[in-house]
Amino acid sequence: MTAINKADQRLTQFGGFRRRVGAYINVRNLVLGASLLFFLLFTLFPVLWMVLTSFREDAAIDRDPFDIRLQDLSLQQYTRLFTDPYFPFPRWMLNSAIVSTVSSVIAIVVGGIAAYSLGRLKYKGGAFIGLTIFATYLLPPVLLFIPLRVLAARLSLPSNSLWVLVLTYLSFMVPFIAWTLSSYFQGIPIELVEAARIDGASRLRAMVEIDMPLVLPGVVSMFFFAFTLAWGEYMYALTFMSQKLMYTVPLGMVNEAHVGDLYYWGKLMAGAVLGSVPVVIIYSFLMDFYLSGMTAGAVKG
Repeated sequence: MTAINKADQRLTQFGGFRRRVGAYINVRNLVLGASLLFFLLFTLFPVLWMVLTSFREDAAIDRDPFDIRLQDLSLQQYTRLFTDPYFPFPRWMLNSAIVSTVSSVIAIVVGGIAAYSLGRLKYKGGAFIGLTIFATYLLPPVLLFIPLRVLAARLSLPSNSLWVLVLTYLSFMVPFIAWTLSSYFQGIPIELVEAARIDGASRLRAMVEIDMPLVLPGVVSMFFFAFTLAWGEYMYALTFMSQKLMYTVPLGMVNEAHVGDLYYWGKLMAGAVLGSVPVVIIYSFLMDFYLSGMTAGAVKG
């Protein structure tokens, strides 16, 4: 009987311990859930407010920006973006798409070649060149837009031209891409390239057939990064563009969605929503292909 009583006592103590552990886990989960909910609300509230404002009429916004009623919601602001002759929003979207895509592609090509040189080739001064490229990226754009404006004038480049923006955007895209992709090339086993060279492949063929497929996930991610930077850039566009038809989306929305101190908040928010759609599409859909490519490459070898 004594042994049975001791066993029952131990079971009782163990049950109490389990209940305390369970209570602790429940409290911890509750705290984590509440923290996550607060973080989501804090993060998503500006986006939700922007979307709701874009669907409200001007009269409702002027009456009370915090008084949101179902009957006030309409597509008025979005309709004006595409029908107002003094607000060429479709042209701005086209300009942003052209500048962002072309500059990102050129930056990937130039930065990829530079990254291969830094990550694969061994030559005197290579480390210093890599550090210089990275330091160039660290320079804030506020220090560069005036020198770039003077340089463009001396090269007789037209101010209101999309090619000027493409060339100036390369000044902050290429250094970061070259520095980041160089680490991808350094992570590839050198034995793969040496085996291809022994089999008779040239350095260029080894780079195209061995190195590039392995760093393709990094190339895709850098393209996303460069496209996002170019799409949301404002300072260089303000420096080089003075004609309304040549504006990009950020420049056009900031410069034209107000008269003096009076801001057309509905139109501004509608333009911000539509202007964020390409970036949202890239990171919502195309990122799946990027991740699947990384997984396939990881299990293939």
